[in-house]
Amino acid sequence: MPVELRKEGRIAYITLNRPEARNAINGEMASTMEACLDEFENDDELWVGILSAEGKVFCAGADLKEVSAGTGASISTKRGGFAGIVKRERTKPLIAAIQGTAVAGGCEISLSCDLIIASTETVFGLPEVKRSLIAGAGGLFRLPQAIGMVTGMEMILTGDPVPAQRAYELGMVNKVVPVDEVLAEAKKLADRINANAPLAVQASRQIAANAMTDSDEVLWKSGGKAFGKIVGTDDFKEGPLAFIEKRAPKWKGR
Repeated sequence: MPVELRKEGRIAYITLNRPEARNAINGEMASTMEACLDEFENDDELWVGILSAEGKVFCAGADLKEVSAGTGASISTKRGGFAGIVKRERTKPLIAAIQGTAVAGGCEISLSCDLIIASTETVFGLPEVKRSLIAGAGGLFRLPQAIGMVTGMEMILTGDPVPAQRAYELGMVNKVVPVDEVLAEAKKLADRINANAPLAVQASRQIAANAMTDSDEVLWKSGGKAFGKIVGTDDFKEGPLAFIEKRAPKWKGR
């Protein structure tokens, strides 16, 4: 399969598996990605996802052979947009574990995730203007949101990439590690998230994800509504009880 899902405890490992084509997105990859995200979201036993790729390139963007053949529409899905992911509404945290190059659509896929672990060999970029194209999968607004307008505009207008370390310094990447440590570092991050109450994590993630676009008034209402829902859960009772009893909480996700 061009996109595969493997389950390990509470973690879903989703892997782009088309290295011979630099993991360029074709129709089959987009539809399979959507199916993997469906499975991840619908499985109550999975709390955090890690998105990675086989090969030296995380993703080179759209498969231009399909685009030039007039079948480019297939590289998007109705719910997920490009690659079945960039417009996808999700509830659970998704970590991008990037060992290789992430440019064009690959950069946009990275930006659609909640957190990014990159390697010392990773570069990010939106080179579309070099080919008289436009980054149409969210990069034109997500990149400035992630690294600031000045540098974001420079990357977009020049099409020049930046190394992972620079992306880290600008706030786009959570951590930069050697290539062979990327997945392990992503798992450490996933484990830290999974130590917390999953429903509270999901509710907090949703509000934080909208922090750059929603008004304070909307965010206050969203926070109050989310807290009201959490109060009625088993985990809301377990958290304070575990603290009082001086033990690790046993989250149920309900």
